[in-house]
Amino acid sequence: MDTTDIKSYMHFVGQEARAASRLVAKADTAAKNQALTAMANAIRRDESSLLAANAKDLENARAKGLDASMIDRLALSAKSVATMAEGLMQIAALADPVGEISELNYRPSGIQVGKMRVPLGVIGIIYEARPNVTADAAGLCLKSGNAAILRGGSEAINSNQAIAACVKEGLRLAGLPETAVQVIETIDRAAVGELIAMKDFVDVIVPRGGKGLIERITKDARIPVIKHLDGVCHVYIDNEADFDKAVRIVDNAKTQRYGTCNTMETLLIHEAIAPRILPVLSKIYLDKGVELRGDETACSIIPHMKAATEQDWYEEYLAPILSIRIVDGLDQAIDHITKYGSQHTDAIVTENYARARRFLREVDSSSVMVNTTPRFADGFEYGLGAEIGISTDKIHARGPVGLEGLTSQKYIVLGDGQIRQ
Repeated sequence: MDTTDIKSYMHFVGQEARAASRLVAKADTAAKNQALTAMANAIRRDESSLLAANAKDLENARAKGLDASMIDRLALSAKSVATMAEGLMQIAALADPVGEISELNYRPSGIQVGKMRVPLGVIGIIYEARPNVTADAAGLCLKSGNAAILRGGSEAINSNQAIAACVKEGLRLAGLPETAVQVIETIDRAAVGELIAMKDFVDVIVPRGGKGLIERITKDARIPVIKHLDGVCHVYIDNEADFDKAVRIVDNAKTQRYGTCNTMETLLIHEAIAPRILPVLSKIYLDKGVELRGDETACSIIPHMKAATEQDWYEEYLAPILSIRIVDGLDQAIDHITKYGSQHTDAIVTENYARARRFLREVDSSSVMVNTTPRFADGFEYGLGAEIGISTDKIHARGPVGLEGLTSQKYIVLGDGQIRQ
């Protein structure tokens, strides 16, 4: 298919996806699991060629001067290739949600009314950098009975096409249409504009990438969007926190990876524990090259810390930079998260059960955690096999979007000749 005529090319892709979606929606669980297993085997087998394709993308990215966080998200390793394959196997092991019937009850008329879980149809996914999304999205969309149109960023074109070949092989070996998962072959940005407007062929759009991309998609899409804009994640260290546990958690929360949406960007510390714990944390962060920006109290404890601006509290750095604020207690911590947070992931470190319960109840984020790192806000870690993205929306899907988030429900009614009186 000629990819230079973008409108015609995308129209063709949409038609193929819509036709494939009808076949995948009625595919049995065994066929879908066979495809997922074959995809995983192909990815493991082709590790060297996947890494070679990724090396080309990394070389081009560095030549173009892409920032460190983008390159971090773009890079594949033997470990991440193995994780892609393992994610597909985990998806295969999950229960198939399609056709699941729930809430089936008799009504006074004698009919039975319940709900059946059904696929959404065709899902368009637009993402930057992360090649693993190609495998994750393909697996989740397939198992949930959907067709997928995947449009990765130009910086990952070689990696994405190499993974797409493994996906197509898996579909073919299971007797499913290869067009059930299509990875857009052009890097022309006009393809995105077409994809988000193809309401006759696409049912849902999922953008994964930077704030600019997601804002553009949300503004211009003529199709429902599942999204999150920012990952301004917080950890609050309470004055009743276990000291060693808190140090371990907030070190990991910031430094395990810098360029991810579930990395801590602001650390909140109770004023009673701050003079003791902040010098320890400051040394850990500075030894790892993390720039610290604090409020007046934090700067008085660590004089070489930069003064934070009002904008810093809103910032998703995706970089080795951390904002630190000293608060007078749980209420002020929750107020700060409410004002500056992005409703992504927030955590408290405390041994006080009542405060932990209040934090869980009152912090309005898609994931709220007690005594652990926000880096766990991830479909793989949550046992979803993988995720299509993390949603901070409040309608339909929220948090890491796995199989259930890629399905809807319809009412079903069972009768035996009853008529309405």
